[in-house]
Amino acid sequence: MIKFNVSPRVESGLAYIQRAILNNKTSGDGEFTKKCSEWIEKRAVTSKALLTSSCTHSLEMSALLCNIKTGDEVIMPSYTFVSTANAFVMRGAKIIFVDIRPDTMNINEQLIENAVSDKTKAIVPVHYAGVCCEMDTIMKIAEKYSLYVIEDAAQAMMSTYKGVHCGTIGDYGCYSFHETKNFSMGEGGALLIRESENTELAEVIREKGTNRSLFFRGEIDKYTWIARGSSYLPSDMNAAYLWAQLEIADEIIQDRLSSWNRYYYNLEHLQKKGIIELPFVPESCQHNGHIFYIKAQNVKERTDLIQYLKRHDINAVSHYIPLHTSKAGLAFGSFSGEDCYTTKESGRLLRLPLYYGLGEENVDRICDCVYKFYRECCKQQQ
Repeated sequence: MIKFNVSPRVESGLAYIQRAILNNKTSGDGEFTKKCSEWIEKRAVTSKALLTSSCTHSLEMSALLCNIKTGDEVIMPSYTFVSTANAFVMRGAKIIFVDIRPDTMNINEQLIENAVSDKTKAIVPVHYAGVCCEMDTIMKIAEKYSLYVIEDAAQAMMSTYKGVHCGTIGDYGCYSFHETKNFSMGEGGALLIRESENTELAEVIREKGTNRSLFFRGEIDKYTWIARGSSYLPSDMNAAYLWAQLEIADEIIQDRLSSWNRYYYNLEHLQKKGIIELPFVPESCQHNGHIFYIKAQNVKERTDLIQYLKRHDINAVSHYIPLHTSKAGLAFGSFSGEDCYTTKESGRLLRLPLYYGLGEENVDRICDCVYKFYRECCKQQQ
């Protein structure tokens, strides 16, 4: 069976976890937490990166930092994970969903301004499959209406837009280190902060609303509760596992990109025949090989293909069900304008296996099986 995902594993990870234990600092902000944070700051070129216990928590921290409150509105795509919306719903905000572009599956930047009202507080672009949204347009709208921009870059670490790292363009950026991501600490994330003056409050929020970080740096003689916050620190053992991957980050990305490019090369013939659609990457974007997807003609064809691949020991999956169609989405948000593409395109999209170490042989086998499906089940003429 070719699994859909295999979490990245690096041999040195276990040794680093053991070192974290022997350091007698297994809770947050130990040796490896600091190493990972500093690596992200240097590589992504951002003022501050704070490791968190999940990308969900990074988004929740950003909502607190932006002082999102009851009555505010937050604009985002409906084609995303529930955490993108939940972080702001928990602060009392109403979610305004905007349709996606069918080419990148990202929020349609041309529709955002129509969704802005006098209650709008923030825009949350989601960089789907590690392909950056059209950030120039989004940032201009945010500047025009004095809005925060919080990048949900859960899938986009080491992806760039016009040479700038995703997650560093808006006011805040949120990475994920879930087991399904390019780099994993099991559960974890990071909050990227563009402006240094926002760092101290972010540290307070992350440390249960206390100024404990200042205390540990020797800047105050005792710490106390000073603001809203929660426990958003990951264990240093998790960070140790992540650090082993960051040490070979370029190797991991290149391996994934190699598989992504081989998929595209192998399946391009089916796209030229109009049988399937392949991912589109704008010239302004450099992606990180996070997801390789194909689009079938409709939901039924996608379902049949998933089942066909499963019978041949290949685990392929669909992705998000649009949030605006869900029970919670209907309760906590509304769709701005017409749903031209969100529901339609989400029903066609199928993700193929992609992970560090997948290998050319497995990619070729998967592609051969896709071709066989269209020959045997759909009677398409190749």
